Amino acid sequence: MLRRDFIALIGGAAAAWPLTASAQQKAMPVIGFLSSEGSGALAPRLAAFRQGLSETGYVEGQNVAIEYRWAEGDFDRLPALAADLVGRGVDVIVTSGGNSSALAAKNVTSSIPIVFVAGADPVEEGLVASLARPGGNLTGVTLLATELWGKRVELIFELVPETRAVADLVNPNFPGTESNIRTVQEAARAKGLQLRILRAASESEIDAAFASLVELQAGALLVGAPTFLNRREQIVALAARYAIPTIYDWRE
Repeated sequence: MLRRDFIALIGGAAAAWPLTASAQQKAMPVIGFLSSEGSGALAPRLAAFRQGLSETGYVEGQNVAIEYRWAEGDFDRLPALAADLVGRGVDVIVTSGGNSSALAAKNVTSSIPIVFVAGADPVEEGLVASLARPGGNLTGVTLLATELWGKRVELIFELVPETRAVADLVNPNFPGTESNIRTVQEAARAKGLQLRILRAASESEIDAAFASLVELQAGALLVGAPTFLNRREQIVALAARYAIPTIYDWRE
């Protein structure tokens, strides 16, 4: 997604939705920001988010407050974090870090407006009724990231044509993992490639996954998203250490 599109979405949402009044009058409206990731991983997008708000007249700390909730890669924390934002009476919830954050927010409120940035099809995931008419209290942007994994396999095949097997590093705790695997498997099969699935979530599991690459005879690696942003430094260092051609889905 282009940065200007993200800014337009958030800015437009802030302008289109009058921030509703809570039971008790606030000094300024409050935005709840819910993410499955950590603040460090989202720094560039947070900057774009704040810029989009400022372009519609909202400046954090001056005429709008933002309550941040970070799951730090632990998806089990999202329901409680979402419920906490609702309990605090925020006027709108912005979600980031995949569909899991948006679903957690949807499950705890049907009245507070929710703006999401999702990777997979939001209709298929049950977030909205349709792309043209979302309905309910949710709207947002989808990156249709699942469909892009097939293209990444094609790029790997072009860049490393001698390889006969590719590995896909996935987080088993991420709800979209199985959909990711199916898409990559189909694309790999079309190119005559064998697919090795590496399931890892913790630091030690990621270390072990990389150590198995030689045994698996994988000539290239795909890193599934967005669940590894908090582990990006470790993964980039390991990819360099093992000299494995690697393709990611986020610039970070």
